[in-house]
Amino acid sequence: MNQRMKPRIALPIPNSIDLAYSERAYPVYAQAITEAGGEVVTIPLTASQKEIADLINSCQGVLLPGSPADTNPQKYGAEREPETEDSDPVRESVDELLLQDAHNLHKPILGICYGAQSLNVWRTGTLIQHVMPMPVNHPAGKKVAIAHTAVIAPDSLLGSIVAPVENQDAPGTPEAPLEDKFLKLPVNSSHHQAIGIAGDGLRIVARCPQDNVVEAVEGTAPGHFVLGIQWHPERSTGISAVSRAIFDRFVKEAASWKPRTVSESVG
Repeated sequence: MNQRMKPRIALPIPNSIDLAYSERAYPVYAQAITEAGGEVVTIPLTASQKEIADLINSCQGVLLPGSPADTNPQKYGAEREPETEDSDPVRESVDELLLQDAHNLHKPILGICYGAQSLNVWRTGTLIQHVMPMPVNHPAGKKVAIAHTAVIAPDSLLGSIVAPVENQDAPGTPEAPLEDKFLKLPVNSSHHQAIGIAGDGLRIVARCPQDNVVEAVEGTAPGHFVLGIQWHPERSTGISAVSRAIFDRFVKEAASWKPRTVSESVG
């Protein structure tokens, strides 16, 4: 890719049913990508498979956003529980197309909230269908800037992004200080489901310390940027240097992506 060109990031519309949610949420993700130096490529959920494939082929990275839907439990071998929201089969199909392309060609992947859960299920992992009431307010929503903390493994990809970042309100101090061998990052929260068992080729790298809820997973394949986070960094780029750093690193990885040979893409 020409170094002067911005990396193109595939961003699906969040939901095919709740259009008002998509209209509110989509621009926030798009702005975070743009501010990090990427070019947003909208993936319409109403497009044909060929149209989606053509768009995907032009992209160097994939961002899977949040959604008010819940993944169909049948996809991870579970019966639906009463608290589980309706699924969005159209969004699920588009995510699968995006993930398959990114997996085959080692394009960078960033999944956020529902997007992280979608990634995990596609990799044959499971979900907790409803996080029981805890001292931590996981469904806090966008009006709560900091809902709880996430403890992050310092030796992880996410840890390498988070550790060097200074607190923008207190220069010279880390936004995620190292405490008891983990990086402790304040995060927002807006979910009622969570990752259960990590999928193939993924490892858990962050949890909520109060209740052990999974807060992040990442890929284990060398050289392939795959990161799924349960909170919403796109909502906090104005107040969190770590949030900006996550998007900066993702877009940087997309900018350096190069097409793989056929032999490299098989397997």
